[in-house]
Amino acid sequence: MPMESPTPTTIPRRGLSQRGGHGADCPTMPTAAAQLMPVLSSLLGDPVPLNIEFWDGSRLGPEGGSTTIWFRSPDALRRLLYAPGELGFARAYVTSDIEIDGDVHDALRILAGASPELAMGWKTALDVVRAVVRLKVVGRPLPPPPEEARLRGRVHSLSRDADAISHHYDVSNEFYALFLGPSMTYSCARFTSPEATLEEAQAAKYELVCRKLGLRSGQRLLDVGCGWGGMVMHAAEHHGVHAVGITISREQYDIACKRVARAGLTDRVDIRLQDYRVLAGETFDAISSIGMAEHVGRKRLGSYFATLAPLLRPTGRLLNHAISTPNGAAYDRRSFIARYVFPDGELPDVAEVVSGMQDQGLDVRDVEGLREHYAMTLRRWSANLEARWDDACRLVGQRRARVWRLYLAGAAVSFEAAEIGIHQVLAVKLTDRGESAMPLTRATFI
Repeated sequence: MPMESPTPTTIPRRGLSQRGGHGADCPTMPTAAAQLMPVLSSLLGDPVPLNIEFWDGSRLGPEGGSTTIWFRSPDALRRLLYAPGELGFARAYVTSDIEIDGDVHDALRILAGASPELAMGWKTALDVVRAVVRLKVVGRPLPPPPEEARLRGRVHSLSRDADAISHHYDVSNEFYALFLGPSMTYSCARFTSPEATLEEAQAAKYELVCRKLGLRSGQRLLDVGCGWGGMVMHAAEHHGVHAVGITISREQYDIACKRVARAGLTDRVDIRLQDYRVLAGETFDAISSIGMAEHVGRKRLGSYFATLAPLLRPTGRLLNHAISTPNGAAYDRRSFIARYVFPDGELPDVAEVVSGMQDQGLDVRDVEGLREHYAMTLRRWSANLEARWDDACRLVGQRRARVWRLYLAGAAVSFEAAEIGIHQVLAVKLTDRGESAMPLTRATFI
C-alpha cells in the first residue's frame, strides 16, 4: 500500500564534488555559468535564488542551498532555446536533460516566485542567443518526447475529447493505484484534520458530496465522469442509492466494473462507457460532477448544464466539483500541462459555473472552496509516487513517471500559492411553484 505521510517530493542529491562544482565567485568559473549568468539573472533575479549547475561542473546560486537544478546536457539549452519557458523546461526535465536535486516542490516554488511566466524581453532573448552561440550548442530543434500529446480534430468534439481523456487516464491502472491509494480517487480530498490519512480524507469528500446532495435510500444518482467508481460505490454502500456512473475512459470503465462486482454492488451500481452528451430519457434524484467540468471546455459549460438539468426531477440536486481560476483560463497550447497532462483542459471561473447553472433554471444554494485541501491531497499523491518510484518507472517508463512527478508537484505549488482554486457548487431544480425541499440551514452537510 502506498505510504500516507505528506513527505516532500525529494530526489536524492548528488554531492557537488562528484560533478566538480565551482563556486559562483570563482575567478576561473567555467564557460556555461559565465555565459548564462546574464540570462538567469534577468529571468530569476540577481542574485540567482537557487543553485544551478551545468554539465561542465560550473554553478550559480547561493552556497549550501538544499535544492539544485542541474543542466545535465547542452541539449537542455537547445530545448529552452526553441521553446522558451515552461514547455522547454518540461521537455528537458522529461528527457532527463535537466535534473532537480532536492525537493521538486521547493524548486518549482522558487522558479514560480522569481519569474511566474519565465517571460523573455528582447534583451534577454538576445543574451540567450549569444550564450548558446558561444557555448556551441546551437542546432536544429530536438524532437519532443513521445509522451507529448498529439491530438487531431475539432477541439471538444466527441472523438477528440475521447483521445484527450485516453491520453491522460488510459496510462495504467496499476500506475494510478501507486499514488492514489486503495480508494482510486483522482480528485481533491477533504481533510477533517491535518493528521487524516488520504483514504480517510477521500471518504470524507464523498460523504460531504452525498450529504450536500441529500441522498436517501432508493434514490437514483448520476455521477458524470465517474473515474474508477469511488463516488457511486460510496453512495450505494452508505446511502442506499441506485447509482449510474459514466466515463469515456476504457481503462477506468474496466476497473470500475470489477471494483463494483468485488464490493457486491452490481444490483445498485451501473457503470457505463458513455459520453455525457448522449444522456437523455432518464430521470435522477441527484447528479454529481466531480473533476469533470475541466474537460468540458468553458464555451461548452452552458450546454453541459443544459444536458444535465433536464435529467433532474423537481427538487433534485446537482453538485459540481471542479478546479477554478479567476476569470477562467484555457491551458495554453504551449504549456506543460496542455502538452503532457490535460490536453484541451480548461478551468472555469467559479462565477461561470454559477451562471451556467442559473441559466438552466437551477437555483444555486451553496458554494464552498477547498483549495488548501487539494494542496494537501497533491502532496500525499507526490509522496506516494516517490515511495513507489521504481515500480512507477517499470509500469509506465521513466519519462512518463517524470511527467507525473513534475505535474503533481507543480499543481501542489499552484494551489498553495492560490494561483488556482477548487469549488463545490450546489444547485437544486425547483418545482413549478418555486419549491426546493432544501433544508433551512447548511447544518445538514457541514
